[in-house]
Amino acid sequence: MPPYFEGGQLPLVRKLPFVRGVGFRNPFRLRFTPVNLERLAGFPAGSEVTPAVLADVGVIQREDELVAVLGRGNVEQALLVKAHRFSAGARAKIEAAGGSVEELPWVRGGFRTR
Repeated sequence: MPPYFEGGQLPLVRKLPFVRGVGFRNPFRLRFTPVNLERLAGFPAGSEVTPAVLADVGVIQREDELVAVLGRGNVEQALLVKAHRFSAGARAKIEAAGGSVEELPWVRGGFRTR
């Protein structure tokens, strides 16, 4: 008799492949906090928008979060936006308003990921 024999019922070892994804979390996943352009519309023209400024205003919770700027909404004023990731639409709208974008390096857990 094999060591996994359980008296004729389906052994636990054979049941496990059917239970997928339960309890698994990727510890190396990088989670970006999305910020839409409509949240940046309240900043005055010519101001510099960084994750630290967004945390002070209350748009994000902590300044060490990875920030992704998305293109929902419009920006009328020229801003210097510094974030970790930009969508193509957000980049085009910020530059069309006369502003500029700067991508920050991704640093998580003591190693540089980009």
